[in-house]
Amino acid sequence: MQVFVARQPIFDRRQHIFAYELLFRQGQENFYSAADGDQATSQVIVNSFWLIGLSTLTGGKRAFINFTANLLKNEIVTMLPADQIAVEILETVDPTADIVEACRKIRELGFLIVLDDFVFEPRFEPLMELADIIKIDFQITGIEEQIKLIEMCRGKDIRFLAEKVETPEEFRQAMELGYTYFQGYFFSKPIIIASQSIPKNKTVNFRLLQQISSSLLDLDKLEKLIEKDVFLTYMLLKYINSASFGFRASIRSIRQALALLGVKEAVKWAALIVTRELAQDKPQELVVISVMRARFCELLANEAGYKERGSDAFLLGLLSLIDALLDRPLADILAELPVTSDVRAALLGASGLFQDIYQLSLAYEQGNWQAVVIYAGQLNIAEARLPVLHVNSLAWYKESGLE
Repeated sequence: MQVFVARQPIFDRRQHIFAYELLFRQGQENFYSAADGDQATSQVIVNSFWLIGLSTLTGGKRAFINFTANLLKNEIVTMLPADQIAVEILETVDPTADIVEACRKIRELGFLIVLDDFVFEPRFEPLMELADIIKIDFQITGIEEQIKLIEMCRGKDIRFLAEKVETPEEFRQAMELGYTYFQGYFFSKPIIIASQSIPKNKTVNFRLLQQISSSLLDLDKLEKLIEKDVFLTYMLLKYINSASFGFRASIRSIRQALALLGVKEAVKWAALIVTRELAQDKPQELVVISVMRARFCELLANEAGYKERGSDAFLLGLLSLIDALLDRPLADILAELPVTSDVRAALLGASGLFQDIYQLSLAYEQGNWQAVVIYAGQLNIAEARLPVLHVNSLAWYKESGLE
């Protein structure tokens, strides 16, 4: 049996991840359909802490979790680590005296208090006095109302979080209004994480990933892995028969197909297949982002004059979401893969050539144009070339056969 939790990142003004909101999900469908808020929050707590593991979900960042009136009064939150949790008080919670007292105790224990989907009414003032963060729905709350509320809290130790930020323009507007934190589809949709061990087909694909990550690719081993899997054989023949290559000769063996592709193209094909298969129970968006990012990083390396390292840059982009695909810490996964030291370092946050390429790709995806200018300059890439390279990445993804 699988259990599910969706997580959505919350960013600070530098677009660094500050926390994750954990959301109840019944399955891979990325929406919430439960009517019982108590049950939903209880499931999030059980799934996050005792089945999936909070470190897997948040990587050490704080977890925002919705709490109903019943759960607040029953002090369920006191079972959880205060330094890792932000208590989101739902907009449906009536601020009665016992609720205010429960929140006071929770705050004294070290939990952050967040007022969710907040719309000001005088009766909420006791909760505002306890709040660390006020969360405002950016889509339904008028700008004048937002300004009035922010001004009302000026001088108090309260930060504001803009929720449902969906465009670069809305992000810039929220920045100008004085918000500290931001959440919404402009940054990332909720990503669903399930609790399960790697099944056998994922184990095979992980071995394939280990093989293609090696700087000393063994075509004999690659051939043996593929020839034992009908699906992999089919996908290889389908790929080599695509318009991208235009091969007219009949393919008589897997080795012939790999030889016609060449080592670099064979590695890219195998990497695409591995990504797709590892993500078979994940949102398709993860595959799209991984593949496009891989191609974009490769093109950025070429553009920066490092064409000989293009395949490394490709793997860098492709592996950037591998922790989300496997539900395991990135450092643990990389310890099992023979990637080059500079690719590993970049994925783990160390500075260097590949870190600049990686950060430029992320900045462009997120529309962080200030960072784009900085990283493009460091790599000596003309900014006018970036839209061309990004469109190329999308076209290449569509030709890959993964849609």
